[in-house]
Amino acid sequence: NAKVVCEIANATSPLLYCKHDGSLNDGFELVTHPMTLDFHHKNMPWQDILNKLKQMGYYSHQASTCGLHCHINRTAFGEDEAEQDEVIARILYFFEKHWEELLKFSRRTKSQLDRWAARYGYKDNPQEILKTAKGGYGRYTCLNLCNENTIEFRIFRGTLKYNTLAATLQLTSQICNVASIMSDEEIR
Repeated sequence: NAKVVCEIANATSPLLYCKHDGSLNDGFELVTHPMTLDFHHKNMPWQDILNKLKQMGYYSHQASTCGLHCHINRTAFGEDEAEQDEVIARILYFFEKHWEELLKFSRRTKSQLDRWAARYGYKDNPQEILKTAKGGYGRYTCLNLCNENTIEFRIFRGTLKYNTLAATLQLTSQICNVASIMSDEEIR
């Protein structure tokens, strides 16, 4: 049961906790405290946690509602909102420009993405996509901008496979790095 899993998760790592997810009929949400990609790889006992969940009969990828969401602190993109928005606009542009490739990597179907992680629509200018995204789409978008402290990558399907989890974290980190380093012109 979910209570037992939460106790195991909390005992396994003080950096991980469970919480109720209102969008799930039967299940729970595993949440980590903020950490770097390097910390995820070197210090989080993901193999043990994922193996224990599988042994207990839980599944993730096979569920139609289970997602793997990655939150990135907005301060990683700049000191003020204007700097942060520049980078976020390029992340949105990257999503829209490479939507078909990201769809494959996400391991979700188009209908699942439409429901849980909808796209904003391609525009040739990153700032125009950001303007659209700030137009009140809500949180069920590919890149949820509703949280004042983080942006949330929502396109990925859940997994209990360590290699898939690691690849998802790496891709998310790389998209953020590229958007932080490149200009609008370069990312186009």
